[in-house]
Amino acid sequence: MQLQEGWLEGARRQPSPHFDERPEGEAPSLLVVHNISLPPGEFGGPWIDALFLGTLNPDAHPYFSDIAHLRVSAHCLIRRDGEIVQYVPFDKRAWHAGVSCYQGREKCNDFSIGIELEGTDTLPYTDAQYAQLAAVTQALVAVYPGIASHMTGHCDIAPERKTDPGPAFDWARFRTACAPLMDKETP
Repeated sequence: MQLQEGWLEGARRQPSPHFDERPEGEAPSLLVVHNISLPPGEFGGPWIDALFLGTLNPDAHPYFSDIAHLRVSAHCLIRRDGEIVQYVPFDKRAWHAGVSCYQGREKCNDFSIGIELEGTDTLPYTDAQYAQLAAVTQALVAVYPGIASHMTGHCDIAPERKTDPGPAFDWARFRTACAPLMDKETP
């Protein structure tokens, strides 16, 4: 898996209008893992794409009326079956973190990459998702080596507001899969 002009080769592209430029000279140095399911607890369907593309129909489900107006995006989504959907090039600023702080730095969108896993805080993620998340992370570290030692959950950068990826996410499994990447970080 490789990046080409900010896009993952082989990922399904769904360009979101919800992004902008990173601050001048700012390269991604943090990976933020999220989860999402729309409607909550349901998997599959077009709803996540629609949210990130700004086309979510508020009348399609009662829950959507509260979120259809949001202007949000992630860099990519890894579905339950391992399909990767990319919405924003990694060199651009996706709008995934909101009000956030990591190691004293606020506005995490400025310096982070947001990856959504189709899931919930409490249901186990799939083997395919862990495999693809590790593969995407490897591709990212090849271009943005600082990420190798800075991977966290949305819950850690916005603890008052967010709980994802939740206790169902196996951080030890993910970090073990990424352990070979740690040696690639540049000083």
